[in-house]
Amino acid sequence: MPRPDSRPHLLILGGTGEAAALAAAAVERFGEALRVTTSLAGRTTRPAQVAGERRVGGFGGADGLAGYIAEHGVDLVIDATHPFAAQISAQAAAACAAAAVPRLVLERAAWVREPGDRWIEVDDLGAAAAALPALGRRCFLTTGARGLGAFAALGHMHFIVRLVDPPGTKLPLASYEVVLGRGPFGLAAERAMLERYAIDVLVAKASGGGATAAKLLAARELGLPVVMLRRPLAPPGARAGSVAAALDWLAARLAATGPARETEEIG
Repeated sequence: MPRPDSRPHLLILGGTGEAAALAAAAVERFGEALRVTTSLAGRTTRPAQVAGERRVGGFGGADGLAGYIAEHGVDLVIDATHPFAAQISAQAAAACAAAAVPRLVLERAAWVREPGDRWIEVDDLGAAAAALPALGRRCFLTTGARGLGAFAALGHMHFIVRLVDPPGTKLPLASYEVVLGRGPFGLAAERAMLERYAIDVLVAKASGGGATAAKLLAARELGLPVVMLRRPLAPPGARAGSVAAALDWLAARLAATGPARETEEIG
């Protein structure tokens, strides 16, 4: 039975600048020939506006995502989530495999250590907390609201915690201030932030991209150490390093599946 909307349907797993750029570019390039839906996790109070359709909220695991794919006639999935969104990426890989739906990861370019960088690379927040006492007493913490309990025992340290939204409850830190902000951030502003709060060590995720890289440049200029959380391993699968490459993958997939789709719907 043909579905109500017979256009090929792209689901973008979003929440990043790259995802918003991809949605806008896909709508511009393919127009009414493609239905574009961006899914946002809903963790911020001011979700970004995106081109095409938008849904907000979780899927309920890999099975829930597979059910959404089937129910909404999703033909293609592009995972453009944050590099540290390991759970949804793993669920997307499993759901797309179960549904036999092609999946592409839009992979953000990683940061590269430059001369003058004082990075201490660690695997998790617990290791980051363990590294801090030897590095400083005033920490700029940019890892988000989740997992801050890992730093709770560091009562001798003062944390400047940057968040997108105000926290709903007291943070599990002995001494802290919250600074609100949404990237991209400029170098001058990041340098001023570090100097204003007398920061002597940073903690950051190796997110990559340009939106939050300025804090690393400012830290390099000021000679500050950066405790850097390594990216989690991503599920295997096709990858694109840019929005343009993702659009080319999408175009190739649409060209390959278009005739089969038309025959299926007519039948």
